[in-house]
Amino acid sequence: MGINEKIAAMHDEMTAWRRDIHAHPETAFEEKRTSQLVADKLRSFGIEVVPGLARGTGVVGIIKGKKPGDGAIGLRADMDALDIHEQTNKPYASKTPGKMHACGHDGHTTMLLGAAKYLAETRDFAGTAYVIFQPAEENEGGGRVMVEEGLFERFPMQGVYGMHNWPGVPVGEVGVRVGPMMASYDIFEIKVEGQGSHGAMPHQGIDPVLIGAHIITNLQTIAARNVDPNQAVVVSVTQMHGGDAWNVIPAEVVLRGTARSFTPEVQDLTEANIARIAKGVAAAHGATVEVRYERRYPPTVNAEAETRHAARVAAQVVGDAQVRDGVGPVMGSEDFAFMLQKKAGSYIWLGAGEASANLHSPHYDFNDEVLPIGASYWARLVEETLQG
Repeated sequence: MGINEKIAAMHDEMTAWRRDIHAHPETAFEEKRTSQLVADKLRSFGIEVVPGLARGTGVVGIIKGKKPGDGAIGLRADMDALDIHEQTNKPYASKTPGKMHACGHDGHTTMLLGAAKYLAETRDFAGTAYVIFQPAEENEGGGRVMVEEGLFERFPMQGVYGMHNWPGVPVGEVGVRVGPMMASYDIFEIKVEGQGSHGAMPHQGIDPVLIGAHIITNLQTIAARNVDPNQAVVVSVTQMHGGDAWNVIPAEVVLRGTARSFTPEVQDLTEANIARIAKGVAAAHGATVEVRYERRYPPTVNAEAETRHAARVAAQVVGDAQVRDGVGPVMGSEDFAFMLQKKAGSYIWLGAGEASANLHSPHYDFNDEVLPIGASYWARLVEETLQG
């Protein structure tokens, strides 16, 4: 591999950073310790720091190259953890009950810090590298907040890049894809209003549990019969709430779930059909419904030129044979999508090796072996993009 020697020499140091962050997980918009740690390390590297973004915990470091040039690039890492009780039994396991770095954002933050330290020492590029440390990727849209608060106006850049570790893919492999890489993240809620009755006398009421079951079944026709088979959509009901007693049919049932797709057109179709099906099934049984549909994250869509460039740079680090073009897409989502809506860029997957647990598992732990690989990719991306 073409791992940067200076970065490789920092492997133990980066591992210590990562494990310290891992032991002190913080969830959406509460990343105060993590944000302070990032800002302090950037300042110790001699980097100009702009703290306080995205409701207070986002950080941007500004690294100026020593060569003349006015180009600029943005590198983004997410910092937040999840509301999961860790079960790894590692010596550096979470010290905060119920919170855990179960997605590898501790590793993402560390790899960008490692690259920032190297870039600040060498500055062998023309223009400006912005290192973007983002809060609240999990569910709360910290990327959207950063964009809304003027990220790209305050820090003008030609392109923005992201990266995520990917368990199950061999260490040293990099996955790239032009176009949709990850799906949208939409949520819905269907409140079914029937008429309660005794469980022994169902004919005296309108059973919202039965109606909810019919709605759940019929929602699967959206993928099977409403969306072009060449497209993709997932509609999953993940919650059903109603009733308190064994022998009472409740008056109300609430269904909640998520819908995933890769294009705005399929999002539109899915939203319309969820409402149509829910209202139609309810009406057929004499009930009423209230439907709420919320678009949380858009699809993560990679620009072609920037993705080809990212692939070439990755090949310089891991070798041509280790760069897998056309991977995915997957139905998971990523709020880096908001940045890619405003600025051309690319999001890649970095193989994390065979893991004993997948992302978002209480048994998951980031593989520290990949730290120098990811940091080398970031450093090389800056030097190749900003040659002057």
